[in-house]
Amino acid sequence: MSAAGSTEAAARVAVIGGGPAGLMAATVLAEAGVGVELFDAMPSVGRKFLLAGRGGLNLTHSEPLEDFLPRYGDRAPTVRRWLEIFSPADLREWAAGLGVETFVGSSGRVFPVQFKASPLLRAWLRRLGALGVAVHTRHRWLGFDEAGRALVRGPDGAPRPVQADAVVLALGGASWPRLGSDGGWTGILEARGIAVRPLRPANCGFDVAWEPGFIARHEGEPLKNLALSFEGRTVRGELILTRTGIEGGAVYALGAPLRDAIERHGSARLTIDLRPQLSPEQVRDRLRRPRGSESWSTWLRKSVNLTGPLPGLLRGAAGADAGPADIARLVKALPLRLTGIKPIERAISSAGGIDLDELTGDLMLRRLPGLFAAGEMLDWEAPTGGYLLQASLSSGAAAAHGVLAHLGRQPPA
Repeated sequence: MSAAGSTEAAARVAVIGGGPAGLMAATVLAEAGVGVELFDAMPSVGRKFLLAGRGGLNLTHSEPLEDFLPRYGDRAPTVRRWLEIFSPADLREWAAGLGVETFVGSSGRVFPVQFKASPLLRAWLRRLGALGVAVHTRHRWLGFDEAGRALVRGPDGAPRPVQADAVVLALGGASWPRLGSDGGWTGILEARGIAVRPLRPANCGFDVAWEPGFIARHEGEPLKNLALSFEGRTVRGELILTRTGIEGGAVYALGAPLRDAIERHGSARLTIDLRPQLSPEQVRDRLRRPRGSESWSTWLRKSVNLTGPLPGLLRGAAGADAGPADIARLVKALPLRLTGIKPIERAISSAGGIDLDELTGDLMLRRLPGLFAAGEMLDWEAPTGGYLLQASLSSGAAAAHGVLAHLGRQPPA
């Protein structure tokens, strides 16, 4: 990378990685009048962004900042700085500027009206093209040459240095590697003395040793309107039964402490309230209803409205000799032992990455001036629900602001 003393008109920045963080960094830089080249190893950019759109593209969340920030755990102070640069309200305004209106769902989550990622991505790329951003696909980052310049390899297989006054790395973590984020950058930075925390699965599923007959009947079924608790924290939502375990939004919300516990102890016990809308007393009262000749499933359905897989799940935990009082306790606190973590390749996102102490407040690497990083390359994590995508986009904007300060430029209004 050349020195930051170039003339304003000649300033150029390379953004390496065409996911949400990289695209946002390129947008902010180009809007500030900086020349931008964007490089991505895949045949097209935004592939993981499009994958996120399969579920409706949950862009962000409308809840107040004091409720929003705790989703980032001990990284909340760092993420706060990113959100001050590009907030949830800014995200909705930015999308509207691209012609994509958004709305707040009943859960407080924010979605495009069309519920699709592709219209937003197409409009975004048109905007980048109008701003003069040059997008180079099938260009993989190899590291640095002897002069410290970023080195990429294009379709012809020949390495070439990138002439730039600053570089933003936005190469993602290691989830969904077939979409481009394979974590291959970790060794390059570690060789330069940069501390990188191991990449680990986040927003992932967990293993459960199901009884074979039970899961053969219920694989793929959702369990809705539950309250899941672990280590003093409770979340409402649903989970999905998989052949080997569980996944789903409520699971992801507790994913970090569950993952950490399994890594420490080999397993974790999740507690499930099957009827959070009923008090323990109400459950006990309803289960006093005589069963008579009714089947177990019919009795539970008529008493406490447990249907689908829930009666079988409850029977497996209760055993043959459990009385109504025991069953009532299990309805409100069903234990589920998680025995393993699904691999990072199948996770929605990843934790770990560049140690935040390696970065300035502007997201520049202290050991490599002029080199910035954003997105899932950094050591933070968040659950789905809009928090993950919001922080990725905000970190890209924050890195771009850091680049502009490094170049002596003003950020766009």
